[in-house]
Amino acid sequence: MPKQKILSFDFIQSFHNNETFYEKITDEKQVKFEIVNHLLLLLIFSMVYGAIMGSYNGWLQSLSSAVKMPMLFLLIILICFPAFFVIQTVLGSKLTISQMISIILIGFVFMTCIMVSFSTIVAFFMITGDNYAFIKLLHVGIIVIAGFFGMRAIVEALKYSCEKKNIYPKTGVQVFKVWILILAFVGAQLSWSLRPFIGTKDIPFQLLRQKGGNFYVDVLKSMAGIFDPKR
Repeated sequence: MPKQKILSFDFIQSFHNNETFYEKITDEKQVKFEIVNHLLLLLIFSMVYGAIMGSYNGWLQSLSSAVKMPMLFLLIILICFPAFFVIQTVLGSKLTISQMISIILIGFVFMTCIMVSFSTIVAFFMITGDNYAFIKLLHVGIIVIAGFFGMRAIVEALKYSCEKKNIYPKTGVQVFKVWILILAFVGAQLSWSLRPFIGTKDIPFQLLRQKGGNFYVDVLKSMAGIFDPKR
């Protein structure tokens, strides 16, 4: 067996050959390596994007967000994965816990990779404008778009396990689509608890803010703030 690279970007292969890639990430002989590799990629991509988010409000916020962004994604997985795995097993899934973790991680790798690909656009708007509300909504939009493609990658991997390997139930694919909504709500609440990620220039640097309000109200306020030249 050829020596594995410590860090591999082979997930890009799925853009060209889904079946080969999905077979690889669920191969019991390689799954442990794939988990470590995808975990490293997730940490790198999320740290880079977090640093870019925080750079709007200086280097301290950039450093803070570079740490909190990977923490956010890891906590989302830790909180949501156990219930999902048990339910899938009850439904008849034959995927091992290692195979399932590998599949879930690749979705988040896709998500964070796409987020980083928007970095130049984020930089452009931070340089040419100074509307905090708009910058917040821009990041929310990017994360939503990236999340769609990331979750789509997981669904495709589960479909492959169902249709090609016959180790995953069709019902499980539909249940996962519901789980995506739960994951989104958990992610929104966690991001609110770990805020700020961008940080407003009107107040000194804060590692964490006091509890109060919620993510959805803040999004609505930011939408209104786009048209306020003072924000």
